[in-house]
Amino acid sequence: MPAVGGLDALISVTYDIVANDFVRAGEAASKIKRLLQQLGVEPGIIRRAAIAAYEAEMNVVIHSYGGRIAANITADSIEILCEDSGPGIPDIEKALQEGYSTASEDIREMGFGAGMGLPNIRRSAEEFSIESACGQGTRLKVKILHKVGD
Repeated sequence: MPAVGGLDALISVTYDIVANDFVRAGEAASKIKRLLQQLGVEPGIIRRAAIAAYEAEMNVVIHSYGGRIAANITADSIEILCEDSGPGIPDIEKALQEGYSTASEDIREMGFGAGMGLPNIRRSAEEFSIESACGQGTRLKVKILHKVGD
């Protein structure tokens, strides 16, 4: 496999996300962004990956019981995986509609919950999948294609 920023194979990072922790919300996405910058990934690709990671992280903070986010970086792709422990999404198709949100009024008053998270994630990625079951949680996977050093 070609080198990624001088490193072989795959770089993987994983971060825990705590429900309702608005003090640290966004830290994992920022760390992923910094890692991509250090690897020399093109700024437009970094922006798309940072948007996807941030929106996914915030969805876990706002809507779940907690979870984790991982980034797997290769010479040609960035894969972001985000899983939470519930409560799950009752209607994924509805959740994918721009402007649809189940965020509480308190969350909206903080400036979150506009219903753009999943649509922004999907728009940022070449590949997008989401699985969710009520009471079991949600698993989100996105892939963004790139080339290092092009």
